[in-house]
Amino acid sequence: FCLDEKYGYIHSCPTNLGTGMRASVHIDLPGWTKYGVDKLKKRCEELHLQPRGTRGESGGQTGHTYDISNKHRLGYSEVELVQKMIDGVNTLWEEDKKLQKQ
Repeated sequence: FCLDEKYGYIHSCPTNLGTGMRASVHIDLPGWTKYGVDKLKKRCEELHLQPRGTRGESGGQTGHTYDISNKHRLGYSEVELVQKMIDGVNTLWEEDKKLQKQ
């Protein structure tokens, strides 16, 4: 592996440039699931998040539990990446409570 002071560790996978840090949580989002998975994906894009099923990147989504992580890996500090994920998940959770009532 190569370490660059500006870009962090350089790996063979471009999505892992920078810190290569992926912070994630598993969260139940029944309101978003009912509203539509494609709409959840669009909202996550706006929040710079990446939704996945709990089976991993290519394992698919089951039920209403999602693995939500920071989308970006390059150009941000570890603190910024984790905070972006926390703020985004809190937003999704608040929105989900409203969607459940509809």
